[in-house]
Amino acid sequence: MNSEEKEIGYQTKNSYSTLNNLTEDTKTVWFVCHGMGYLSRYFLKYFKELNAEENYIIAPQAPSKYYIQPKMHVGANWLTRDETKVGMRNILNYFDAIFEAEAIPKDKNLIVLGYSQGVSVAMRYMVFRKLQCSQLILHSGGIPKEITSSDFNYLNSATSIKLIYGTSDEYLDEERIKSESERAIELFGSKVKFLPFDGTHVVNVDFINDLV
Repeated sequence: MNSEEKEIGYQTKNSYSTLNNLTEDTKTVWFVCHGMGYLSRYFLKYFKELNAEENYIIAPQAPSKYYIQPKMHVGANWLTRDETKVGMRNILNYFDAIFEAEAIPKDKNLIVLGYSQGVSVAMRYMVFRKLQCSQLILHSGGIPKEITSSDFNYLNSATSIKLIYGTSDEYLDEERIKSESERAIELFGSKVKFLPFDGTHVVNVDFINDLV
């Protein structure tokens, strides 16, 4: 018996979530990529303390949903080791559609934030689409291995880079923190600012509120 994997293209739909309204008074637009096990509408809770008139938050939804034991909550996942390139191509098209739909004015500050697994998709999107932003926030996640320093040569010199992590993060031991920090310096040099905090693998709301 011969088995064969084939690939087809087809149209699909996906949701995304927003918080507050995009108006003339909006100063900052956030594009925030959640971590594994989240849904975008629940990820927004970490941004509710931001000034609602000045901040508009866009949270894309990871496409692969699954049940989380033992209470069978629904979570979602961005990518796996299997068919990563195909999956990322689909995410690129999905993010493109969000930016087209939202039509963010050029005079707004754009913050791109990736948390945990969201770091990899946020960084890959920036590299593939040469997306400019005022701040890139890498929160408790891993930098994709294939990305090199030259991939970010396009980035505006004024762009701020911040790497946030908990010193007791159960997924980031000392060796991993060291290697990720070295990768960040390799990519961004002295531009990167490290923001460690005393905590585990959680979203640091205090740091988020201090970003604007």
